[in-house]
Amino acid sequence: MNYRCIVQYDGTRYEGWQKQKRTEETIQGKLEKTLRKITGEEVQVIGAGRTDAGVHSLGQVVNFHLKGRWKAEELETALNGYLPDDIALKHMETAEERFHSRFSTLEKTYRYRIRTSTEKNVFERRFVWQYGKPLDVEAIKKAAAFLIGTYDFTSFCGNKKMKKSAVRCISKIEMKEIKGELQIDFTGDGFLQGMVRILVGTLVEVGEGKRKAESIPVVLESRNREKAGFTAPPQGLILVSVRYEI
Repeated sequence: MNYRCIVQYDGTRYEGWQKQKRTEETIQGKLEKTLRKITGEEVQVIGAGRTDAGVHSLGQVVNFHLKGRWKAEELETALNGYLPDDIALKHMETAEERFHSRFSTLEKTYRYRIRTSTEKNVFERRFVWQYGKPLDVEAIKKAAAFLIGTYDFTSFCGNKKMKKSAVRCISKIEMKEIKGELQIDFTGDGFLQGMVRILVGTLVEVGEGKRKAESIPVVLESRNREKAGFTAPPQGLILVSVRYEI
């Protein structure tokens, strides 16, 4: 039986989503270990996106198959009882056998939070980049407009050895200023490794006046990571939602 649910997590102490041999501190690893403990089965948990170390999730969607037949509500309750306090499952249900949380994805939305106020908020330090200076938001909006569309985003990929296509479509970039904080939402059909954080770093350089908004098309066309900006820190990034047809 195929199960589907939303996973929320504070990624601060984890080495990212994807299970690794060198550490047990990954979200996927924790979920699979807990499922094995409860069901007695070896289970592969598939996530919609592979968030990096320190990145959070509000709406990561996962699916997994079990040989045994469990009621979704009972399984959700059992898993939440054993999972660490910084990982939680929401809205578990059975899904069609063909549903795949990664390959069935239509769009994902990521949010990046930047504190632009000089006043620190210690209680938000794990979930916002404590930048602490004002930015030229109008210039950032102008630069962001050049990123909307279907492009080869090689310049904004953190994996220099990637051999697959780097063509992605960003359908929307929205910005909101709230009480000394700038929130940037990126919606697209997929994102490369580190892509959102590199996009943010580049946009911040525009907001600082270190590069022109009009430089963005040149960076895209170069397909050269060195032409783009720095990689913004992970704690400001959260996977907000994933959209599907089914």
